[in-house]
Amino acid sequence: MKAIGYYQSLPIENPESLQDIELPAPVPGARDLLVRVKAVSVNPVDTKVRKNAAPEAGQAKVLGWDAVGTVEAVGAGVKNFKVGDRVYYSGSIIRPGTNAELHAVDERIAALAPKSLDDAQAAALPLTTITAYELLFDRLRVPKGGGEGQTLLVTGGAGGVGSILIQLARQLTKLRVVATASRAETRAWCLELGAHAVIDHSKPLAAELKAAGIGEVDMVASLTQTDQHYAQIIESLKPQGQLAVIDDMKVLDAMPLKTKCISLHWEMMFARSRFETPDIAEQGALLAEVAALVDAGRIRTTANASFGTINAANLRRAHALIESGKAQGKVVLAGF
Repeated sequence: MKAIGYYQSLPIENPESLQDIELPAPVPGARDLLVRVKAVSVNPVDTKVRKNAAPEAGQAKVLGWDAVGTVEAVGAGVKNFKVGDRVYYSGSIIRPGTNAELHAVDERIAALAPKSLDDAQAAALPLTTITAYELLFDRLRVPKGGGEGQTLLVTGGAGGVGSILIQLARQLTKLRVVATASRAETRAWCLELGAHAVIDHSKPLAAELKAAGIGEVDMVASLTQTDQHYAQIIESLKPQGQLAVIDDMKVLDAMPLKTKCISLHWEMMFARSRFETPDIAEQGALLAEVAALVDAGRIRTTANASFGTINAANLRRAHALIESGKAQGKVVLAGF
């Protein structure tokens, strides 16, 4: 099968940072679906792994987690899918990635793809949807239909996770949603997705919130550059507020949270699949729920840039955009 992989961690400008390669087709395990991949999207985790996880000598590592495709075969223990089903999912971080013509994935983390979206549009959603959904409902524990009178601040609102988190919060809770964005186009994007207000994260957050008439917030979803905004996030949170974090920092000092008794919540969407937790199937279930919301017209795709077919050159372009920090919504690729 065709695949895109790398043999050593290199800057994305290097043509060998991602290469077109040929690999044997995967053999599905008992709970696996063998999927013929039709479309993928690129996430910050793709770039982080490429830069920091060198493969074993002579071995190619295939990246990619989001995928939409058609089931070609099923393992002996598969219960919920059949050959021919069109599925969408985000794979496991400890298994080969989706930047390949064929991919094996545990059925419990997959769902039928939204019928109203094409393959590329649907491929934008899985990883960021799982992250946003788990952050909102499993980590911050906002009840469905709850949150009235409370405010959620979403830093980096125009990014992949922010773009779906804004929508989930608006559609499934009564929270007031405030997003951050620093450019006119990203501000407009957040408002289109449903944010009640947008403030500029290139300026002090607490002052921006005060100027907007909002003041302190009940919870913060810190999606990017937490280390840069940390002091301002703490200042912006109410006493006994909640902080949920997804990005990587060299150090996170929790002591400054003590004075206000702020609780800290990590969201890592790969935890369930990596450790095969007893509730691993919750990821497939939430993707099915969101697919229904999409088909009902309540949630829209976050795809905002299409980079053509799935090959090394186009994936290098996508990685470069992600690494620039200027991606808006999601970058998608479709077809081989």
